[in-house]
Amino acid sequence: MEPLFGLFDTHAHLNDPRFDEDREEVLKDMDRLGMYNVCVGADMESSRTGIELAERHPRLYAAVGVHPHDAKSYRDPEDAVQLSAWLAQPKVVALGEIGLDYYYDLSPRDVQQTVFRQQLELASELDVPVILHIRDAHGDAIRMMQEMGKRLPHCVVHCSSASWESTKLYLKMGCMISYAGPVTFKKSLHLQEAARQVPDDRLLIETDSPYLAPEPVRGTRNDPRNVAHICRALAGLRETTPEALCARTRENAMAFFRINP
Repeated sequence: MEPLFGLFDTHAHLNDPRFDEDREEVLKDMDRLGMYNVCVGADMESSRTGIELAERHPRLYAAVGVHPHDAKSYRDPEDAVQLSAWLAQPKVVALGEIGLDYYYDLSPRDVQQTVFRQQLELASELDVPVILHIRDAHGDAIRMMQEMGKRLPHCVVHCSSASWESTKLYLKMGCMISYAGPVTFKKSLHLQEAARQVPDDRLLIETDSPYLAPEPVRGTRNDPRNVAHICRALAGLRETTPEALCARTRENAMAFFRINP
């Protein structure tokens, strides 16, 4: 099978310790394939190390933010000040990942909601894109986003798990929809139904490395090169070619993250 060149994996955690042994090898191979990637922060420390990594690699960018799992450790206004400073740096392209996670509930739900709202407001003030992590909480997330009205920043629903009914509500608010490994799983019929219908100009792809490896490498440590499997699976669902979907999602990602290559 011929490799796909120029893929844009819009969400990975290449600063994760699981890449410590072969990170440079992975990055070198990504460079050979002309790949772009956003290294996404989950807390203040991983946001910092993501920036350091992005600054060393031309096609690697960073996002900074506090994940709902770590909402309980968010300090306002100190962390907001630091996030604002980072977001002014040229290789930092988004605030994220932020949102709500009611599956694990590692932070209390009221705390998650407060920190989610604070970071959405920060992104609105700074006029920067937002990467959303929403799991088992689409109702509350949509309600909170709708409450912001026209102040809602431009968002992407990362690793979307939303049904088509919820996806339509995100689309109505102007969101991008990003699909990861689960859309390739045989039992993910509701995801595949939604993925067929998302408009071409709202679609992104990602790996969420090192998590959620797609078919046919499910069960292994994921890495950004596997975004090719997601691209091919989505192309099949949408009755287009992998090359066309690669080009379109790269164009969409460049526009969303405001990257001028």
